[in-house]
Amino acid sequence: MTDKPINMTRPLDLTHEKRNVGPQRIQRPIYTDLLPTCNNACPAGENIQAWLAHAQAGRFKEAWQSLTENNPMPGIHGRVCYHPCESACNRGRLDASVSIHAVERFLGDLALQENWQFEVTTPPSGKRVLVVGAGPSGLSAAYHLARMGHSVEIHEAGPIAGGMMHFGIPSYRLPRNVLDAEIKRIENMGVKIVLNHRVDDLLAEKQAGNFDAMFVAVGAHISKRTDIPSRDAGKMLDAISFLKDVESGNAPKLGRRVAIYGGGNTAMDAARVAKRLGYEPLIIYRRDRAHMPALEFEADEALEEGVKIHWLRTIKNIEETTFTVEVMEIDEKGRPRPTGELETLEADALIMALGQDVDTSFMTRVPGVELKSDGVVMVNENMMTGYPGLFAGGDMVPSDRTVTIGVGHGKKAARNIDAWLRTGESYVKPAKHDLATFEKLHVWYYTDAAQRPQSHLEMKVRQTSFTEVVGGLNQKEALYEAKRCLSCGNCYECDGCFGACPEDAVIKLGPGNRYRYDYDLCTGCAVCFEQCPCHAIEMIPEPPTETSEQAV
Repeated sequence: MTDKPINMTRPLDLTHEKRNVGPQRIQRPIYTDLLPTCNNACPAGENIQAWLAHAQAGRFKEAWQSLTENNPMPGIHGRVCYHPCESACNRGRLDASVSIHAVERFLGDLALQENWQFEVTTPPSGKRVLVVGAGPSGLSAAYHLARMGHSVEIHEAGPIAGGMMHFGIPSYRLPRNVLDAEIKRIENMGVKIVLNHRVDDLLAEKQAGNFDAMFVAVGAHISKRTDIPSRDAGKMLDAISFLKDVESGNAPKLGRRVAIYGGGNTAMDAARVAKRLGYEPLIIYRRDRAHMPALEFEADEALEEGVKIHWLRTIKNIEETTFTVEVMEIDEKGRPRPTGELETLEADALIMALGQDVDTSFMTRVPGVELKSDGVVMVNENMMTGYPGLFAGGDMVPSDRTVTIGVGHGKKAARNIDAWLRTGESYVKPAKHDLATFEKLHVWYYTDAAQRPQSHLEMKVRQTSFTEVVGGLNQKEALYEAKRCLSCGNCYECDGCFGACPEDAVIKLGPGNRYRYDYDLCTGCAVCFEQCPCHAIEMIPEPPTETSEQAV
């Protein structure tokens, strides 16, 4: 007896009233939505893909409105955000990432030009919220709380709203008219900002203003210090004080050569400001470039402008204008270690840029609030401290310190404050969709389209003025850049599935409504799935019971 080949054909189910033509379907396509990698990387939680979709269709006001649902200051962020969204952008694996920050800046500037304002449609809640600090986190929280119908009052110790955006970011990166205008638009919502009002007693402030909740977002304005043996040394000052003095019109006289000690973004800004004031700046930093905390483009722009950087050097002592520095090396863990080799450098002044601390001593008076040894305030996953109704964010909580992260903290805190005021509960964030990684895309569908670069100010002007260095995109350029978005993980109605289906099982639902499947016609051939460029279609096993249609 010979073995017969096993018949792998599945028997047809003849009980179906409606049967497919051909083999029985064992899988079916479904439309799905995935999480774009850019959205996932944004510290402010912007729905980047959504507002880019509006922008690429030329609906710029709708794009701005979609963007500002999460971030009220796109003109600022389009300039100062370190745009991790672009590092995560899948297009970067194809040719070059979408210049998301440049399109965001275009929308922010267009909104200011057209005087677009925020609308508050939520009925007043009758609740009052105190925000301490008018920096990015405090302004963000105030904006979101106002949109939720709450009455918000910001108490700011300084003379100008904006916090470190005003005093820590030079105007050649962030023009003050843009900063002031975006803050003013938040005020126009009804947010009250009280300047020159330092809060020392939170609970007394709460009682005096009859506030129902508080959000504290005090910035890191205190420069860290280090002891350097010195004798008859020249002028020594910290970077934050230096930048504040320059911003206030009281630039100090420092001599000809200025040393900046540190390797972060503040050190780069201090050096570039010194260059614009006519000094010869040199940065001294104990690690190499690969291990510096400053962003890569910050160092690039400083070097372009003529700033000298002495990597792997640490200051041992100063005698008048002579700096003795020790050469360092990087160990296998990336940490600097001394070599014993000494060198001398000449400088007339020293600017310390070793990081910043935040003054949270006033928080010790509030029962239940826990502070770490460095003054950082501990909060739970809802941004609330150990005192009920007291929330905190920005520089004063454990986190990286950037404008975008601060804005994200403000939004998160506002959502939790709103939930706490209305129900006494926490805000429940919707579950994330699966990530639309590059491997899931069918990028053969796309052609190469180079990123549209932003213009830069002429070097001679950059070195001697505080005019903004980086130029923005015009409307044509912004439209082109927005159209480079791959729409990773979400249908953008390219009609690929509609045109590819051999059984006419894909039904168009009209502009903006995408498609649905007619499973009475679908054979599960997966042609639609294989050609979908953005992975908005998944193939799943045929379920036990059928439905006749499934919409995207």
